[in-house]
Amino acid sequence: MPRSSKTTAAAALAVSGLVFAAGCGSSNPSTASSTSTAGSGKSVNAATATSAAAFGGMNGLVTACKKEGALNVITLPANWANYGTIMKDFTAKYGVKINDANPDGSSQDEINAMQQLKGQSRAPDVLDMGTAFAIKADQLGLLAPYKVATWSAIPANSKASDATWFDDYGGYVAIGYDSAKVKVPPTSFKDLLKPAYKNQVAINGNPTQASAAFSAVYASALANGGSLGNIEPGIQYFKQLHQVGNFVPVTAGPTTVQSGQTPIVVWWDYLLASEIQSVVPTFKIVIPTDAHYAAYYSQAISKTAPDPACARLWEEYLYSATGQNLWLQGKARPIELQTLISAGTVDKTANAALPAAPAGGLNFPTQAQESAAEAKVAQQWSSVVG
Repeated sequence: MPRSSKTTAAAALAVSGLVFAAGCGSSNPSTASSTSTAGSGKSVNAATATSAAAFGGMNGLVTACKKEGALNVITLPANWANYGTIMKDFTAKYGVKINDANPDGSSQDEINAMQQLKGQSRAPDVLDMGTAFAIKADQLGLLAPYKVATWSAIPANSKASDATWFDDYGGYVAIGYDSAKVKVPPTSFKDLLKPAYKNQVAINGNPTQASAAFSAVYASALANGGSLGNIEPGIQYFKQLHQVGNFVPVTAGPTTVQSGQTPIVVWWDYLLASEIQSVVPTFKIVIPTDAHYAAYYSQAISKTAPDPACARLWEEYLYSATGQNLWLQGKARPIELQTLISAGTVDKTANAALPAAPAGGLNFPTQAQESAAEAKVAQQWSSVVG
């Protein structure tokens, strides 16, 4: 099962239905509340550091992280947005071991882990989650504020004002299909209701927990007269899709496509490419013509991270030109893409390989709109699948 529950990004763009948002371990207390020694030799409380300047700069931060020697990440599959390469390169650069817990888990699992493993050495240091869950974690007081060196390159509407979370990478909701099994290519949400697609259409998870699945519902709402403030048509669309027998209520991924259980999947374009198309050569990907929706996921640091210096160094790495380009090489659109292009530091080959973004201006839903949409899906999704 692929990672299925990154729930939902706050940043979205919409124009006539176009949206671009947004193991085992010891139980010893962590170093989160302790001090570490930076390169300058001065003591630094890494758990409260809000920028690399607290360590005397990047060299001091690197020294403090190397002293900790480990980083705990969570819900990061190796083939999700190129995280396998990113983790390998981070370890090679800094000599820091990365422990990746529950790679197929959810954003809610990340919150649960912070709460349940607090004070343990295996608790998460850093989070990669849907923005709505980052906001939830922030409201629960679980996140530590931190501004990476490239903070100014992150759009204001793509980060928390208190620096507790900040968007990282994203892509468009797309329709993927195995052309060896699906002879008539679907190009829209409307198409997916046709009898030819009986028992063929699935999404990646439960929309009450999974960002990708929630975003599929949001996109279908836009295709059926809904808006950022009205997700109800999307819920009714999936109810109809289920009633006509086309919707397969399982978590879709490479295995279900290969087996023929879900030859059509509505998911992020970059994950359809990296997770499915990479193993199913006959798999094709299209951005639906009747609703263009895309979103970003978000980064955050746990307030009780057992390795607080490494948590901060990880974020600095991800938001450097190197880290941003590694996401881009994973077919995801990094949040600082425009800055990379302007600075001439973008991986031109990887950027050229991205599907062309649909035309249209940018528009972002409010947090209130998104929260209301999530609440409605949570209340009504059981009526869709019974």
